[in-house]
Amino acid sequence: MSEYLVDVQNERLSFFTPAGEVKALNDVSLHLNEGEVLGIVGESGSGKSVTAYSLMGLTAYPGRLIGGELHFNGHFINDMSEKQMRKIRGSEISIIFQDPMTSLNPVYTIGNQIREVILLHTDKTRKQAQARAIELLTLVGINEPEKRLTQYPHELSGGMRQRVMIAIALACEPKLLIADEPTTALDVTIQAQILELMMSLKEKLGMAIIMITHDLGVVSSMCDRIAVMYAGKVVEYGTVDDIFYNPSHEYTKGLLRSIPRLDEKEHKRLVPIEGSPVDMLNPPKGCPFAPRCNSCMKVCLERMPAYTDITDVHYSACWLLDKAKFEKTNGGKA
Repeated sequence: MSEYLVDVQNERLSFFTPAGEVKALNDVSLHLNEGEVLGIVGESGSGKSVTAYSLMGLTAYPGRLIGGELHFNGHFINDMSEKQMRKIRGSEISIIFQDPMTSLNPVYTIGNQIREVILLHTDKTRKQAQARAIELLTLVGINEPEKRLTQYPHELSGGMRQRVMIAIALACEPKLLIADEPTTALDVTIQAQILELMMSLKEKLGMAIIMITHDLGVVSSMCDRIAVMYAGKVVEYGTVDDIFYNPSHEYTKGLLRSIPRLDEKEHKRLVPIEGSPVDMLNPPKGCPFAPRCNSCMKVCLERMPAYTDITDVHYSACWLLDKAKFEKTNGGKA
């Protein structure tokens, strides 16, 4: 049994399409303690959502887990049937999807959808479920909760629908909440309110959070640790301070260079990461970031780098961190 609440070890997951095998996850490992917040960042297609969904057994066809081990709260996810997974979804692990309008059922009222989760995973009566639904809507800051329970998703604003999604996710006080870019479709003011709400509920309920996002500003204010993903692989992992003040992978440095800073004395031009993400149908033999890396060496194109430990909790997969091994392997030639 794993000592962590979430322990993903060497996960490999592929989608077997008519065009070929899409290697969505390539040897992904990460872990999370109870009450911690882990941020997973990276470009679209880097494998952030696939990693989280696989923890919930939500890998869509034609996706298939082909290697590694997934442990959650004493459960060995690899061996669990769909029936067993349904018991822990919602009760022990919940998710807030990116777009609440496509996640909420348009033909059922808000009350019906919240009560369904409560009745499914607890032994509460219908009357108790109704009271709990009102309590949850109040908890997530929705006014006139009794009225909202009778309304349909299209009658609510984007921010309110997202709060309803959070209420549904928290209905059974899960140990882990997965937030898949929960503020992408919201304006800046509502974003701040939703993030503040999630952190206050984390403190109140003691749950762990996996925050999937493109926004490095969000992870800097919310997370304890960060996993930087690129092309289905965790290329750097560390604490927030490690990633922001001592980035060691060229991709992480590129992400940080591409965001504006308020503490700069002079106006500086933002530096984008040139090129496009790799084709996961035909991933490169070496480091997946090598074709876009300004510091690319010959070995980067030929071999995948191993992880180098920078501190006890900070590691990165980059040949630049291991020049001694590079020179020994290649006779000092670039």
